[in-house]
Amino acid sequence: MRRRSLLLAAVPAGLVTLAGCGDGKSSSSSKASASPSASASVPPPKIVDGPLPAITAGTKFDEKPTVAKGSGDPSKNLAVKTVIAGSGKTVAENDFIQANYLGQIWSTAKVFDQSYDRTPLLMQLAAGSIIDGWRYGLAGKKVGSRVLMAVPPTWGYGSAGNSQAGIKGTDTLVFVVDVLNSFNSKSSSTGKEVAQSDSALPKVGTNTDGKAPSIDIPKADPPKKLVSNYVLEGDGAVVQSAQTILCQFKGEVWDSGKVFEQTYESGRLAQFSIEQMQGVVKGLAQGITGKKVGSRIMIVTPPDLAYGNNPPSGGVVKKGSTLVFTVDILAAM
Repeated sequence: MRRRSLLLAAVPAGLVTLAGCGDGKSSSSSKASASPSASASVPPPKIVDGPLPAITAGTKFDEKPTVAKGSGDPSKNLAVKTVIAGSGKTVAENDFIQANYLGQIWSTAKVFDQSYDRTPLLMQLAAGSIIDGWRYGLAGKKVGSRVLMAVPPTWGYGSAGNSQAGIKGTDTLVFVVDVLNSFNSKSSSTGKEVAQSDSALPKVGTNTDGKAPSIDIPKADPPKKLVSNYVLEGDGAVVQSAQTILCQFKGEVWDSGKVFEQTYESGRLAQFSIEQMQGVVKGLAQGITGKKVGSRIMIVTPPDLAYGNNPPSGGVVKKGSTLVFTVDILAAM
């Protein structure tokens, strides 16, 4: 079983609103249910440039680091230093970031968590989703940066600490974070255009400006089997069935062309596990699995892999509806 990061507050809730939404305005992006840090009433920290322990090995970007033990007493403020300055997009609060990291305790140099031997962490820099030290310390940094931080308990795990990780309520935590990528509500696929030559299938727009791509559904009977085709083919790893993805998407009903849900232009992204989506719209989960990260795909989901004869009440999806999705697969974890 893939080990879950100690930084995250909860497993993503998934697109549970997909089953009940019918107005086409927006989707629910998952949010963690409780913050592992101190309460929401904790004020923003003062950010200082030290003291910070040295990185003694693994000094290149995205190389697993070794960090010395803290010397003397740590600052009561949040200490942040950009060790390697990136040149990519600037990260803002509430953005999603993909990062590799190592976390250890200041006073002992004991490593309590790291992702370099697993897969990069994908999470949102939002209250309740990640410890506050990360939320404040990484905002304003650029993709491609290595950031070194010392996080006091106030903006870490609070006075309760984290017994699972061996963190006491008085421990200051040291992190090295390599910011690999960032995503927000204007993010789109970055893949190469693939010909859409089958006139019996919907054609999807290829714009990459973060706005909703068009879906041109032919005036014909829908296919009876699941269809999942590239519109823009990315060059990332293929999505596995045990992963969680971050995406933009839009869903329309084949017969009416009405949008029943979308993230584009809603101010939010969707994050869900493929396993959870199997229990909501099975065809969507199956259509995404095996496709490359960075791609835009077009999925036609027949009724037996969608809602069948039990559609959401009060919406535009009816009994026996075939659904058409366009999905931008931004990241996977």
